[in-house]
Amino acid sequence: MRIGIVNDLQIAVETLRRAIALEPGLEVAWVASNGEEAVAQCARDRPDVVLMDLIMPVMDGVEATRRIMAESPCAIVVVTVDVARHTARVFDAMGHGALDAVDTPVVGGGDLRTAAAPLLRKIRNIGWLIGRYGSRPNLTPVPKAAPRADAQRLLVIGASAGGPATLAQLLRDVPLDFPAGIVLVQHVDASFAAGMADWLNDQVLLPVRLVREGERPLPGQVLLAGTDDHLHLLADGTLRYTPDPKESLYRPSIDVFFHSVAQHWRGTAVGVLLTGMGQDGARGLKAMRERGCLTIAQDQATSAVYGMPKAAAALQAAVEIKPLDQIAPRVIQALA
Repeated sequence: MRIGIVNDLQIAVETLRRAIALEPGLEVAWVASNGEEAVAQCARDRPDVVLMDLIMPVMDGVEATRRIMAESPCAIVVVTVDVARHTARVFDAMGHGALDAVDTPVVGGGDLRTAAAPLLRKIRNIGWLIGRYGSRPNLTPVPKAAPRADAQRLLVIGASAGGPATLAQLLRDVPLDFPAGIVLVQHVDASFAAGMADWLNDQVLLPVRLVREGERPLPGQVLLAGTDDHLHLLADGTLRYTPDPKESLYRPSIDVFFHSVAQHWRGTAVGVLLTGMGQDGARGLKAMRERGCLTIAQDQATSAVYGMPKAAAALQAAVEIKPLDQIAPRVIQALA
């Protein structure tokens, strides 16, 4: 895999070069010292992955991400000093299509391999997504349960690259008196899931917070999966985190959660799959459709990255395919 490095600090560039050299099959394609150079480099020589700093002269990482995804799209990971301090910028970049974010490895007197492990793990995962590391095993299908209707209502939403801004736009149109519980699964590192919940909370009407182990989704709140374990809905209607299936590339996995909803939710449910790279959520959305749920996939024109919704469309997992601005009105109509 060929890696582009975008960073104006020479010490950070050298640390990233050394980290990349630790992983067989990775090489540095080029280095850019600001966002403007990165946009030009991607147009000339598109790499497999771009490691994008946020704070740079001339053009910052958020604008560079927007330009690259519009002109020469490729996988982008935000790599910056102290991701937690730059939550708003991180989610702006993810809204434009960045896949993930991680702190720049800091070695000091420590071991580079240990310091670089989170970054290299994210690059490997992206390699699986774009087919550079072969194929991953499929998840074992979750058995379907017979539908059981009662008054409970639930909206479940999955998103990945481009998700934060997309989720904010969708949820802004959901009123305070929305009669269903809402649960979100976004591909986001556990280290800044709380930051994403806080950021969304400032963007939308309904309160947003992380899922607490053992609680039930209820109207009047939005719950966000908040760990690197998978979120599961159990037969008693409570939400739990589980490390299984361990072989899943995506953590938390949208497929795992959607399958559990299809199997265990006893009332009316709507599943929505939004922008994102790869195929996570497509099979789970199909399981929900087969259980009789309304399922919606975002259309290509409004998706920052048309991967997961495209996979759902190919599987005929979505009852309806809609532009982003039509999803909330349709969901409100279905669950009112």
